[in-house]
Amino acid sequence: MNDERKLSRSTRFPRWLVSGPPLLFLLLLVAIPGVIMVFASFRYPGEFGGLAPLAASDPQTLHGFTTETYRFFFSDFIYVEVFIKSFVMALATTLICLVMAYPLALLIARSPKRSRNLMMLLVILPFTSNFLIGIYAWMIILGPQAALNQLINILLGIFGAAPVQLLFSPFAVMITMVYVYLPFMVLPLYTNLEKHDPALLDAAQDLGANAWQRFWRVTFPLSQPGIFAGSALVFIPAIGMFAVPELLGGIGDIMIGNLIKDQFLGTRDWPFGSTLAILLTLAVLLVVWLVAKLSGRGGRYA
Repeated sequence: MNDERKLSRSTRFPRWLVSGPPLLFLLLLVAIPGVIMVFASFRYPGEFGGLAPLAASDPQTLHGFTTETYRFFFSDFIYVEVFIKSFVMALATTLICLVMAYPLALLIARSPKRSRNLMMLLVILPFTSNFLIGIYAWMIILGPQAALNQLINILLGIFGAAPVQLLFSPFAVMITMVYVYLPFMVLPLYTNLEKHDPALLDAAQDLGANAWQRFWRVTFPLSQPGIFAGSALVFIPAIGMFAVPELLGGIGDIMIGNLIKDQFLGTRDWPFGSTLAILLTLAVLLVVWLVAKLSGRGGRYA
């Protein structure tokens, strides 16, 4: 018994040495800022921005805690509309990335082993360049004087349609977000598809299943955990994206991330910005919970 206690004490310090720094990091940079954000969402805005003091010398000055920011969010449909539009944009980005990434990941997973590393290197190659460089590159590609925009307008003119502007449009926002987040969908799908046992496909073929049936009955069910993981990696950052809509979108393409940034840096209404951030966090946590539930079911089914 004493030996077991000594062994437990001797392993406790290395265990804390390994888990302590990540826990401290999460506490200082995630938990504490999150608690501060929650308290800030129930405060009044300051006279010149920021937060109003809790104890005001002037009795006419609003101070203390309130739920006014939450009531204001749900009373004005424009903010709910921005929230819904951000959700739809992130969902569309996720679906497009899934449709594009699945065949690519399947191709890489079924390629010879000597070619996989090179193909995966090409997939993650965009990560080697700065994020803003890729955005500005798409601004050049989709610009009004670019060859792509002129070619599309020439084709539209042939059919008698009015010319369009690709830049500063929802199309520009969507295509750039797909470009940014596509590797995040390919990587988990490839990791999952690479582990599939080819003998299962051979057995399905021996039982009379054609290529389409082998995919839907064997490959797709087994790849569901990778689908859910990739969807979460794309959807969660996409719903809070603000750089792409601000640089490539128009006036009507503002997303919830832009709204939060403007509340903190523009109008300096920190309580309302905190409220938007808290609601966005709750929505993301709900999505993570749903993905975890679906992923667990997909894993058991597989």
